[in-house]
Amino acid sequence: MYKFLIKPILFLFNPEWVHHTVFSTLKIIHWIPGMGRLIRRLYQVKDQRLERKLFGLTFPNPVGLAAGFDKDAKLYQELSNFGFGFIEIGTLTPKPQPGNHKKRLFRLPEDNGLINRMGFNNEGVEKAIERLKKNKGILIGGNIGKNKITSNDEAVSDYVKCFDALFPHVDYFVVNVSSPNTPNLRALQDKEPLQRLLQTLKDLNLEKTSPKPILLKIAPDLTESELLDIIDIITSVNIDGVIATNTTLSREGLKSPNKNEAGGLSGKPLTDRSTDVIRFLHEKSNNAFPIIGVGGIHSPQDALDKLSAGASLVQLYSGFVYEGPSVVKKINKAILNNTQIFS
Repeated sequence: MYKFLIKPILFLFNPEWVHHTVFSTLKIIHWIPGMGRLIRRLYQVKDQRLERKLFGLTFPNPVGLAAGFDKDAKLYQELSNFGFGFIEIGTLTPKPQPGNHKKRLFRLPEDNGLINRMGFNNEGVEKAIERLKKNKGILIGGNIGKNKITSNDEAVSDYVKCFDALFPHVDYFVVNVSSPNTPNLRALQDKEPLQRLLQTLKDLNLEKTSPKPILLKIAPDLTESELLDIIDIITSVNIDGVIATNTTLSREGLKSPNKNEAGGLSGKPLTDRSTDVIRFLHEKSNNAFPIIGVGGIHSPQDALDKLSAGASLVQLYSGFVYEGPSVVKKINKAILNNTQIFS
C-alpha cells in the first residue's frame, strides 16, 4: 500500500515538509489507544536468532534506523514500533543551529536516491536529552558532531561536550566527521586530527565507571590509502567499530533532474560503493572490528549483501523513505531465511 498509494501522494510535496508532517502524523496515530501495539504486530519480527551481541550490547535484531531521520530524538519510541532493532539519533551539536538555507533536501526518484545539504540542523543536545529521559528500553545510538561556527581547531571540544552530556542517555556513540554539508568537516577525517579526536574521546570514555561503545562514521569517497589509515587509527586508538558509509559527493550515473544539487547523495546509487567499503575494511583489517553497514539498502538482498561483505548490523534511511516501513520486516525475515548468516 505504501509504495503504490501513500508514497506517490507524499512525493507530490516538498520532502522536508513531508518529513515533518509524517512525524506529526505518527505522533497523533500513537496517541490512539492500541495503535502502538497494532503497529508492532504488523511490523516487528521477534525471534531470538535475530539478536546480535556487539560492544557489550544486545541488539534485538540487526536492522537499525540511521542517523538523520530522527535528529532530535522526537520519535524514536514510535519509530521502533516499525521493527527496528535500534535507533540512531542526531547528528547532535552542543548548541542549537538551523542548518543550511532551504531548499536543502531533494528527491531523485529516477535514481531512487536523495540529496541533502541539511547542515546538522538540530535543536541542540540538551533538548534531545529531555526527550531521551523518557526512553522505555529502546536501544539508542547518539550521533555527535560540531557546530558550524566552531573551527576545526576547536572541534574536539564540541564532540567532548556532546559526549559528556549524552553519556547517561544513549547506548553507543557515533563520531560524525564525514558529513559533506558542514564546511571543512571532512578534513577531520585526515589521520592526525582524527586520531587526536578519537583518542580524546577514548580517554574520556575510560574515565567512566562503565565505558560505552564509540564508533566512527566514514565517507564512501575515501581512497584505499585513506581507508587503510582509518583501519590503522581504529586499531591503534582501539575504538569499538565503524559505520560505513555516510553520503557521497559522487554523481556518477545519475538521471534525475536534481542530480546537480549540492549535498550528500544517499539511496540506491550508493549501494555498491558502501558495500565495497565494508568489504575492504572487513578484509584488510582481518575482521578486527565490527562494522555497521549503511548506504542504499532498499531490499532484503541489499542488506544480505552488506552482511555477507562483513557488516554485523545494517541501517536504513533512504530505503525506509522509498520502500516504506514493510522493508524492515522483509529484511529481518530474509535474514532468518538465510542460513549463511547463521553459519
